[in-house]
Amino acid sequence: MNYPATLRIDYPETAPRLTVFFRILLSIPILIILGSLSYIGYGGDYGPDESLWLGVLVIPTLLMVVFRQKYPKWWFDWNVHLTKFSTRVFSYLFLLQHEYPSTDEEQGVNIEIQYPDVKNDLNQWLPLVKWFLAIPHVFVLCFIWIGVVISTIITWFIILFTGKNPSGLFNFVVGAMRWSLRVQAYALLLVTDQYPPFSLRE
Repeated sequence: MNYPATLRIDYPETAPRLTVFFRILLSIPILIILGSLSYIGYGGDYGPDESLWLGVLVIPTLLMVVFRQKYPKWWFDWNVHLTKFSTRVFSYLFLLQHEYPSTDEEQGVNIEIQYPDVKNDLNQWLPLVKWFLAIPHVFVLCFIWIGVVISTIITWFIILFTGKNPSGLFNFVVGAMRWSLRVQAYALLLVTDQYPPFSLRE
């Protein structure tokens, strides 16, 4: 399946039981780092709804595409690198990878996102409604991610008893992350007008 955003995660046949047992605790420092890239405080008289968003540049990109038909390359690079970093973190948390997440190296998580030719590849006005068009995906993904949580818990027990990653559950969780990445590329990163498939497959 040829989609402008792809995800492949290397399958580890074995897993270190000790780090898997403490995976949630071990994930806290890198989750704090990831969180610090997304928000900066609530200081002063600002409420929770007025926090400063520093993560994926959605609104600025939307405005540039709609009014200037441009997607600044450094904005694209920031969005892609943050997406890759967050995917490495959650791959570690969901027991797909067992090497501690790097802030810059690819490791076993392989993401490719195509840089768009805005004037030729993107409809100037479609970013205004992509969030609405993506609602069916969000609805389905809510149930799929419940399955991801259950699968991760089952995988945790299997690894503790056998020291091996169950390939079926691994493929399901990777598929859920792949599906989510495609929706993100369409509705948040705004790199494509190709509607995401309702599929876990590559």
